[in-house]
Amino acid sequence: MTAATVDDLLTRELRDDHTSLVDATGREFDHHWLCTTAWKAGNFLRHAGVREGVTVGVVGEAPLPLLAFFGTTLLEGTTRFDPPADLADAEDFRALVAPVRDLESDVYDLPPGAQRVGYGAKPDEPDVHHFDAGVWSENPAFPPLDIDPETALLTDGDRTVSHADVLEAAREVVDDYGLEAGDRVVVRAPLSDPRTVAAGVLAPLLADGAIVLTGDTDETAVERGAYAVSDSSDDGAVPEPTRIDLDDVGL
Repeated sequence: MTAATVDDLLTRELRDDHTSLVDATGREFDHHWLCTTAWKAGNFLRHAGVREGVTVGVVGEAPLPLLAFFGTTLLEGTTRFDPPADLADAEDFRALVAPVRDLESDVYDLPPGAQRVGYGAKPDEPDVHHFDAGVWSENPAFPPLDIDPETALLTDGDRTVSHADVLEAAREVVDDYGLEAGDRVVVRAPLSDPRTVAAGVLAPLLADGAIVLTGDTDETAVERGAYAVSDSSDDGAVPEPTRIDLDDVGL
């Protein structure tokens, strides 16, 4: 699949029933669901002020956090996965998507005007937007997009990388490792590293494969796909037949 920007991977004509996402429980989601629900996530996050030039923090490694990333991307915002707790001085920080329990226990110190978007349990505090309910009730359509490939896509706090940067790295992973349609790529490295997003999220989408999430656990004993994205600073042992080393991802 060719793509100049990430939204090109989520267009209406690409919707079909091949599996694009598998969660930590083994539940499968097809590409039709991924596209449509990403649009709904974008429509919901628009109400929280997400737009070009702002940063959205996303906490967790499950389908809803991943949808928050795609929704932010469709709005031309920049995602920072697993940001630090002290964000009070981050002037461009617009919203934090995190478990409701974290948002309501004051784990995070946000800058003035930043929105709290919670998933999981229904919020008790009225200024915490409920991501789950909001996404499911949103319009399953999205206006046409014309995103510049140099638009910022991800930041880790030290550097920011564009759509073009990350997709180029993802295409290199597809070519170097021979990813094919139907291949399952297991995410065993933190999404806070842009290289993980390139290799573990965007590379399988480019190849018409599937992103496989392991959640926030350290479980590595069960083989869940053909490839695993892993950091070489670990011991290197993964149950999948092939390991994609983050050091081999060109970002």
